Amino acid sequence: MIDTLLSGDRPHSRPLALLLIAIGLCLAFAPFLFPGTKPLDTAARICIFIVLVASYDLLLGYTGIVSFAHTMFFGIGAYGVALALGSLGASFLAILVGVLAGTAVSCALALAIGLFSLRVKAIFFAMVTLAVASAFAVLVSQLSSITGGEDGLTYRIPRELTPAFRLTDMRLFDVRIDGRLLAYYLVFFSALVLFLIMLRIVNSPFGTTLKAVRDNAFRAEAIGYRVVLYRTTATVLSAAMASLAGALLAIWIRYTGPATTLSMEIMIDILLMVVIGGMGTMYGAVIGASLFILAQTYLQSLMASAEAATRGMPLLPDLVAPERWLLWLGTLFILSVYFFPDGIVGRLRNRG
Repeated sequence: MIDTLLSGDRPHSRPLALLLIAIGLCLAFAPFLFPGTKPLDTAARICIFIVLVASYDLLLGYTGIVSFAHTMFFGIGAYGVALALGSLGASFLAILVGVLAGTAVSCALALAIGLFSLRVKAIFFAMVTLAVASAFAVLVSQLSSITGGEDGLTYRIPRELTPAFRLTDMRLFDVRIDGRLLAYYLVFFSALVLFLIMLRIVNSPFGTTLKAVRDNAFRAEAIGYRVVLYRTTATVLSAAMASLAGALLAIWIRYTGPATTLSMEIMIDILLMVVIGGMGTMYGAVIGASLFILAQTYLQSLMASAEAATRGMPLLPDLVAPERWLLWLGTLFILSVYFFPDGIVGRLRNRG
């Protein structure tokens, strides 16, 4: 059964398997293991970014396509849900309409970009996606009457997914069974299903062909594979998954704006997570997203504690001041690339 769920793609390393099990258990029982708003929000973001990073790895790691438009698809999914909830009211039907509309628009745009741009060299494709994503971000900012501009959109979600809703007055392990808990498990199980679908895709004959195209596109073309068709299909699938991740974020935070979905900063974060976890392996997305989101959320707090502990010493308090967290995050990234050139998953698999 495990083999079927994982599509035959086992971790092939005991430390890696233990790490993945630990992350999975922590995410599955996060509301009970780590009570509080901030830990729950962090766990939900990890789930969402696992889908987002895995969808980008489907493109970069398995197909060899560098794209800078991934946050655009992420944003389209989020705006689809936001606009549907704003216009149709707070209902599950509105969420469904928003998810379907956002995914359809993302797939159509990805198809157009793929058919018109994937015949050119990789660097030009990357530039095209960067230009399209930048143009889309500007468009969203300027269409403020629809998108809320730079301020974004706030909206209501179905009451069953809000803290005001109580499923029962009973507590489970001292945790209240309310709408926020239901919303978390909606995000968790949706992310789990999407991840398993992507795992199935990359371990199918289609995924094997993508890897052949990535390794040597000319040879794949010579033996009869239509390289552009495979690359375009991968682009569309990746965009659809990114859009669904955006929809989950929109449901979870009840706000959608350019800063949370369309910014280049998020695109860079996705690249970092892929590299840290390991390209060309879906499990890399799990580890990369978990480590990065945890560092992004808690590194400042840790540095504040370190600053207080080293107060009175020369130089050290300045080095570990919380406002320098980006410097240390960058240092951690450089060290991880140096010591784990194949990503953490690659290193653990090599060690067996």
